[in-house]
Amino acid sequence: MSKESDYRLMNKQLVALLGDETNLIANLSNASALLFENLKNINWAGFYLYEKSSNELVLGPFQGKVACIRIQIGKGVCGTAFENNRSLIVEDVSQFKGHIACDAASQSEIVIPLIINGEKIGVLDIDAPIMSRFDKTDQQYLELFTEILQKNSQPLIY
Repeated sequence: MSKESDYRLMNKQLVALLGDETNLIANLSNASALLFENLKNINWAGFYLYEKSSNELVLGPFQGKVACIRIQIGKGVCGTAFENNRSLIVEDVSQFKGHIACDAASQSEIVIPLIINGEKIGVLDIDAPIMSRFDKTDQQYLELFTEILQKNSQPLIY
């Protein structure tokens, strides 16, 4: 199967997995597991959620090794993608100014902003132990993946 067909199948699986569930944490938990089980050559897949009171991204549901708990807005790949409200592909994290190394094995990364009801609520973050793991195809289908999540989830109120 091609990368595109693998992503199409995974996105269909996400729709089926979510069903009528709208709880954000439950949906992000299953989504991170789905990503981790289906994407090749990755070592971390998860979410950071925006905490208004601290103005930081805080670790949410994920699969992989332990991770950094808090990320300042504008710092690292996740904080930069969130601040600029745009997806980022980093082919070599050692070349990204201000990269936050939670796992020394990670060499490339993709981050996709999460928006619910027009409000930025966090990011999807996926790391890989190889350089140049992610491309525009990954970005396209992972943005669709997050759109499915966003349509089926209600933001947390805190």
